[in-house]
Amino acid sequence: MSARQHTEVAVGILIREADDALLLSTRPEGKPYAGYWEFPGGKIEAGETVEQALRRELQEELGITIASAIAWKVTEHDYPHALVRLHWCKVTQWTGDFEMREGQAMKWQQLPLEVTPVLPGAMPVLGWLADERGVS
Repeated sequence: MSARQHTEVAVGILIREADDALLLSTRPEGKPYAGYWEFPGGKIEAGETVEQALRRELQEELGITIASAIAWKVTEHDYPHALVRLHWCKVTQWTGDFEMREGQAMKWQQLPLEVTPVLPGAMPVLGWLADERGVS
């Protein structure tokens, strides 16, 4: 049996400057873990950088254009349907109005999050964000 290939994913941690809130959205119907809350992003296509992929995904999913993405951490998570390598980027500036183009819900959240369930792959990152902010 061959080793599972990683799916490379760019993930945006959108941070609203006014109150440090984080943007989470739900996974659309028809995808694994539909209805789970996650940070927006998606697969990195061949030839794309992490930032290019994130820029494209956020435009496609949310209708916004990001100013820049600050590469932050890389994590891996083994889901039953995919082995993913998550490239986490912090985003603090964007233009455009949010449009939920895949029928997903979105919420701005403070830590600790009020929304559940959250995608398991996001859990380590939520812990690091809480540590950075001094939230227990």
